[in-house]
Amino acid sequence: MGQQEVYDFLQTNPDDWFTSKEISDRLKISIGSVTNNLAKLRKRKEIAFKTTGNRNEYRYSFKR
Repeated sequence: MGQQEVYDFLQTNPDDWFTSKEISDRLKISIGSVTNNLAKLRKRKEIAFKTTGNRNEYRYSFKR
């Protein structure tokens, strides 16, 4: 699975925020793959993200 699947998932749920674990569970792909793809999308500013307050944990959403 690649970045496009993660991006498409967020795009189909534009009003919701998800952790990488939640995305991994919903797409049934490894947490490592999801985390890697989210980091790349975050770096290119293609998705919205915010910290949860926990160390190195983010919530992700589709960027409008």
